[in-house]
Amino acid sequence: MGRRTRGAAVNGWLVLDKPLGVSSAQAVAKARWALRAAKAGHSGTLDPQATGVLAVAFGEATKTIPCIEDVLKGYRFTVRWGAATATDDGEGEVIATSDARPAAARIEAALPRFTGDILQTPPAFSAVKVDGARAYKLARAGEAPALAARPLHVARLALIETPDADHATFEMVCGKGGYVRAIARDLGAALGCFGHVCALRRLWTGPFRIGDAIAFDKLDEIRHSGAIEAHLAPVSTGLDDIPALAVTARDAADLRQGRAVAGAGGDLSEGCDAWASLDGAPVAIGVWRAGLFHPRRVLNL
Repeated sequence: MGRRTRGAAVNGWLVLDKPLGVSSAQAVAKARWALRAAKAGHSGTLDPQATGVLAVAFGEATKTIPCIEDVLKGYRFTVRWGAATATDDGEGEVIATSDARPAAARIEAALPRFTGDILQTPPAFSAVKVDGARAYKLARAGEAPALAARPLHVARLALIETPDADHATFEMVCGKGGYVRAIARDLGAALGCFGHVCALRRLWTGPFRIGDAIAFDKLDEIRHSGAIEAHLAPVSTGLDDIPALAVTARDAADLRQGRAVAGAGGDLSEGCDAWASLDGAPVAIGVWRAGLFHPRRVLNL
């Protein structure tokens, strides 16, 4: 008897609007169930208390996830002044308070020190590993994980509104590894009033936008209607950030055998990552070196 297939060979990207209180892993599992897919993953974790864009990759699209790990991401978030919490969001225990409240002009004056190339210490309750253990597990056990500051590029941090004295809403664009909760924590400390995130929404990540996202509740409808293709973006969407190399059918056959090919790579720089395209469809992801495209991952589409 043959081995039972665990799901269908679904390939592509689904942009999901993750709701509050659902983990990224739970959201991916629900999306995989809805599409009856054999394989799924995501391009960047969102905390359960955050909402917004979660790009879910299916099938061969999971091979493109490493190509978009370093893309910029856009967030809108609200900080509540006057209290620091153990988790740097509204879920944690309040560990310090202040009666001070910053004026809008003072907030804006502090923002430049949090933009550009900065060093950021992740929250104690985060998935960062400390001596092989996740920081949040150590924190839950009552330990204080020793977390080192890490480089982060913040392309934009702007004050959007101050609806009242206790709250301020921001938009931020940052690179890989950024924690919005840490920005809120450090901004509150810099302003001498403490602060934590009370609302967080990811607006986009690389090529995936909230305007293209489907509601989490719609997954049940997709499951029962079977209308998968109408919601999937192509596998190549995850390759938008690296150049494409046009190849022939013969080249594609060689690449699938793990052989390097010349292709039309006149515009590629030495050592750059790229993907091989046959009539617009991705064949392989690899590197351009010494006048040849060397495949690292082959896509079976």
